[in-house]
Amino acid sequence: MLTLTERVLFVLAVLFSAYGAMLGFRTVWRVIRRGSGKPLRPDMRRGFRALGTWLLAADLWKMRRFSTVMHTCIASGFVFYLLVNIADVLRGFGFDIFHVLPVARFLSDIFSAAVLVGMTWFLIRRFLVQTRHTLKVRPNVRRLAEATVGSLKITPERDSLVVGLFILGHVGFRFLGESFSISAGRVVAGSSDAAQPLASMASLLWTGTPPEMLDLGIHVCWWLSLGLILAFIPYFPYTKHFHFVMAGVNFWTRPDRSSIGALDPLNFADESISSFGAERIEDLPPTSLVDAFSCIMCNRCQEVCPAYDTDKDLSPAALEISKRYYLTEHMQTLAAGESSGHRLLDFAISTSAVWACTACGACVDVCPVGNEPMHDILDIRRNLVLMEGQFPDELQAAYRGMERNGNPWNTSVASRTDWHGDLTIPTTAEEPNAEVLWWVGCAPSYDSRAQKTAQALARVMQAAGVRFATLGAPERCSGDPARRSGNEYLFDSLARDNITTLQAANPERIITTCPHCLHTLGKEYAALGGSFEVIHHTQFLEELIAEGRLCMESLPHRDTITFHDPCYLGRMNGITDPPRHVLDALGAERREMPRSRTKSFCCGAGGGQMWKEEVPPRINETRYAEAKETGANTIAVGCPFCMTMMEDAAQSSKDPLQVKDVVELIADRLPTAV
Repeated sequence: MLTLTERVLFVLAVLFSAYGAMLGFRTVWRVIRRGSGKPLRPDMRRGFRALGTWLLAADLWKMRRFSTVMHTCIASGFVFYLLVNIADVLRGFGFDIFHVLPVARFLSDIFSAAVLVGMTWFLIRRFLVQTRHTLKVRPNVRRLAEATVGSLKITPERDSLVVGLFILGHVGFRFLGESFSISAGRVVAGSSDAAQPLASMASLLWTGTPPEMLDLGIHVCWWLSLGLILAFIPYFPYTKHFHFVMAGVNFWTRPDRSSIGALDPLNFADESISSFGAERIEDLPPTSLVDAFSCIMCNRCQEVCPAYDTDKDLSPAALEISKRYYLTEHMQTLAAGESSGHRLLDFAISTSAVWACTACGACVDVCPVGNEPMHDILDIRRNLVLMEGQFPDELQAAYRGMERNGNPWNTSVASRTDWHGDLTIPTTAEEPNAEVLWWVGCAPSYDSRAQKTAQALARVMQAAGVRFATLGAPERCSGDPARRSGNEYLFDSLARDNITTLQAANPERIITTCPHCLHTLGKEYAALGGSFEVIHHTQFLEELIAEGRLCMESLPHRDTITFHDPCYLGRMNGITDPPRHVLDALGAERREMPRSRTKSFCCGAGGGQMWKEEVPPRINETRYAEAKETGANTIAVGCPFCMTMMEDAAQSSKDPLQVKDVVELIADRLPTAV
């Protein structure tokens, strides 16, 4: 129990710590409110789900299982330590709650050991044993390396060391104090504390120690354990450990998107808005500023980024870390309402990195704290295109084509239905009671290779007796290439025209062979007033096979096939089983690539990259090599962009693999009379 003087000193220390923490948290909140657009709105409906995700570190388990176990030891222990610290404070004032709660003593014993083991492992990995997961980036990637707060320089290395030593000290001294207490109790009672088996084992080290020394040890450890946390709390908002709190805020307040890749529309009708996109850090939405404070600096997003994987200048992790350190250094001025005075391109990310993003969503999907670096990049693109007119020269032809002819190939509208050939393809005017409306898309309409996929789907639907119809010439580009490359105004124009056309057709369901059209029509048009049920053609094929409407001939030999999951089919829309079920119905041997389903590696065509020249090494060649390593003789795809990228990679390969859309493999099995 504390003396009167110690109680006064401790209360003053608590008040000082609380005041410092209040100032820090208030400053952070003011910084977050500087973000543009919609303010943070906690979603009460998903509050419990967010709490569960936060407490269980649910998203950490997507990769690095052993590291996740260690992190969970620390995180769960720290959550429990909120109660432990309160109990220890009361103990100092004579109210020993744990003394009458054996379960609480047992949990504190287990969690203390878990935290110490986990933190020791991370410090060893961070500073003694460098692994591929260690926080580092290549020299070609821009990253803010430090932040200066007063006279203190904060770097990732120093930050990690300070946080790690604080945790070891806080929990370690508490555990040590318990071992002293048990040793002292053994002298009186002659036995250890069964509720604290680990601390009891440690207490054997103090056998024979004089009681007055044990009492001093208990006293010193109590002060050091709680003193460390009181000293640390005011510093807390400036450390990477702040992610422990802000991750929960992120889960609770992040936008409720229809998918991880769905973008918020811009309001071009609002004349009070003078700027679009993000030029400076305060131009980002508040949720993006929460992202910066939530970043755990684990590099998971960097590991799965196809641009980084192929030596481009882009690292999503570097972007988030740069944002974090910039906010940390300029926290006071930003909180006071001053302009940052620096463009994001000056410190957070390079122009080449902005244009290297394929908008595949892998960084968003894998982030354990709910960050969305892809959305920041697309906001920066919006500013470059809409406000500065800056974009890669190769995109000019695609923009012109979408503006004038409704397609990025810049081919005449009159030739949109030339792919029909000798096939009879009805329009909605000719088949008003169609079972499905087929959104053909630009690639199947104008690209010679993708046209074969369209013809195959037409033959399959006709063989199955499907009453389908297309829009024909009135169909325009969905706008995906424009939106993902930053030209939101062009997307808005195309989308509104298409919504008007589709609403006039009033389809029950829409099918498409393009996952980008699937995503845009089905997940993004709703924000502009167009809600439609859109399915992928592999989903429709799965239905036809299940209903027995497709008759297929047997193969003379068993093909070996590997399926490449398009990012906008698997990761963005969670459609991974239907294409596999269709391939299995063919009787082929299916072999999976190491990165598949929602963890698939990008083909490299998304985010407007289809119309850009990529800096080698190329993403599609990396993915093609992965497919070839499976030993399959055919790559099955479900996207016209993926088809182009895989075939391009195959052309430069010895003994190239066959690349076919899933529906082409079905069409090859139709009875020859069809």
